[in-house]
Amino acid sequence: MAKEYSGSPKHHQLETKRRRLTWILGISGLCILFYILGAWQNATPTTQSDVYARVGCDNNTLASGGSSGDVSVKPSSSLGTLDFESHHQLDINSSNAVKQFEPCDMSLSEYTPCQDKVRGRRYDRNMLKYRERHCPSKDELLFCLIPAPPKYKTPLMWPQSRDYAWYDNIPHKELSIEKAIQNWIQVEGDRFRFPGGGTMFPRGADAYIDDIGKLIPLTDGTIRTAIDTGCGVASFGAFLLKRDVIAMSFAPRDTHEAQVQFALERGVPAMIGIMGSQRLPYPARAFDLAHCSRCLIPWYKYDGLYLIEVDRVLRPGGYWVLSGPPVHWKKYWRGWERTQEDLKQEQDAIEEVARKLCWKKVIEKGDLLIFQKPINHIECIQSRKVYKTPHICKSDNPDSAWYRDLEACITPLPEVSNTDDIAGGAIEKWPDRAFAVPPRISSNSIPGITLEKFQEDNEVWKRRVAYYKRLTPSLHRGRYRNILDMNAYLGGFAAAMLKYPVWVMNVVPANSDHDTLGVIYERGLIGTYQDWCEAFSTYPRTYDFIHADGVFSIYQDRCDISLILLEMDRILRPEGAVVFRDTVEMVEKIKSITDGMRWVSHVRDHENGPFVMEKILVSVKTYWTGEAKQKQP
Repeated sequence: MAKEYSGSPKHHQLETKRRRLTWILGISGLCILFYILGAWQNATPTTQSDVYARVGCDNNTLASGGSSGDVSVKPSSSLGTLDFESHHQLDINSSNAVKQFEPCDMSLSEYTPCQDKVRGRRYDRNMLKYRERHCPSKDELLFCLIPAPPKYKTPLMWPQSRDYAWYDNIPHKELSIEKAIQNWIQVEGDRFRFPGGGTMFPRGADAYIDDIGKLIPLTDGTIRTAIDTGCGVASFGAFLLKRDVIAMSFAPRDTHEAQVQFALERGVPAMIGIMGSQRLPYPARAFDLAHCSRCLIPWYKYDGLYLIEVDRVLRPGGYWVLSGPPVHWKKYWRGWERTQEDLKQEQDAIEEVARKLCWKKVIEKGDLLIFQKPINHIECIQSRKVYKTPHICKSDNPDSAWYRDLEACITPLPEVSNTDDIAGGAIEKWPDRAFAVPPRISSNSIPGITLEKFQEDNEVWKRRVAYYKRLTPSLHRGRYRNILDMNAYLGGFAAAMLKYPVWVMNVVPANSDHDTLGVIYERGLIGTYQDWCEAFSTYPRTYDFIHADGVFSIYQDRCDISLILLEMDRILRPEGAVVFRDTVEMVEKIKSITDGMRWVSHVRDHENGPFVMEKILVSVKTYWTGEAKQKQP
């Protein structure tokens, strides 16, 4: 028998369609209702902070407090500040306020943690070990903000800063008195003036450099990077800059108070450093020129150990320029208060070490003695039959230079096939050198760094610097001069900044997977190795702008990142800026700390848009100073 149905099949289908249509219309109506409610809620301020934001109250203007210039970080309509915090109508857990860091005592205004004179006294005076880097132990670390002097002013802009600096920023008259005859520095009212003089260049650094330029090719782009040992206030480096030569100047923190601080206040590259028992923190084959003008380094002692180190950092074909004792001793021996025999013996000893290093004596003229390093070691290897010492190092990493003891052996140059080849590869003349492929990359000597990666990195940093100009307009308007890149990689950021009146100290973290500092020098840029769990070898308030690309993701599991941020605060000038690039989580963590350091910060999107997980934090250190000590009645 056929099965019977309780109703018409057509009527059943119509009922089903009617119910579906009712559901669709109901859901659509609810969506429209909630959209209208949401739009109305967004149009109406719901909290006090919303009210302030809607009326455009600028609560980010920095306290000027006597500063010589107003600097503020203001969210623009096109670069709105990003906020990743949860928002609630109720004030939940309000007791967890941002940790506020208090100012240190005013006596620490010029504190240099790893070159502290008191701590240095614990160490051996042999080979000046007590003046080398000796960083604080955990129980000596400071969790406070280094104060600026009470009358601190924004430094003068380059190029005026080359010749003048505010007295109140570095209130030390010692050098103006001790070196008065030599014209290092003079006090004129509320300013220091730097006449460009030096112990061995009484006519000024400009004329002295011209004399050198008559003897070696100093201005045709062949020489770009220089190292000035025992630099004083860095007038040699200051006047090299007008010739497109950039010098890494260094001097110890010694009785000549604040030499490096004066150099950096002038806008001239410099570091605290010394030739002691350890290698200089630079890679092999870094500098085209090394210079010593009465730098008081005993070059011939310790079996020529210090000249051996100069040889390591000097490029093949590079020059070493020496002036001062013992050069031209026949003229100066009475003024130097030494015997003619003693001075002749010293010069003979220096020249003997140079011969053993296979250097060629280019010329001795007037106060100048110039040597040149060979372009390869083919003949030098053969000469070992005559000169048994120093031998050529065997299994050695020539670029290893972070807390590495000096070695009494010649750092080997890369092998070549004939005597006319330049070891390690030829380098383009400046300025083409900045974007030409560095030999360390073209030779595939750095694993994982290819020609394509180098070219891509350059394009990336061109775009990023263009974006930074919108985030921090002062970066390209002359407001900033001294820039520190804490994780420089291939130097792309510094290369993209070359068209602006700035210089960049490129730092390659000492524990990086890729040692790229040699590439940076081959590009005609300068830099150093550094472990950011320790303090940097500079005085407080010596950088205008700091760039930190991925630094905190590298160090988050190695040391307390608040200590890194406090170190950045120490070396950053009041009203100086920092750009951080990192993950959202790390950027928020950084901001939570800097909010307690008297910094004003804003989170920005990545230059490629909001969907990139890496974010940018732009921070400005507010202007504030320490209080002058009251005189006892």
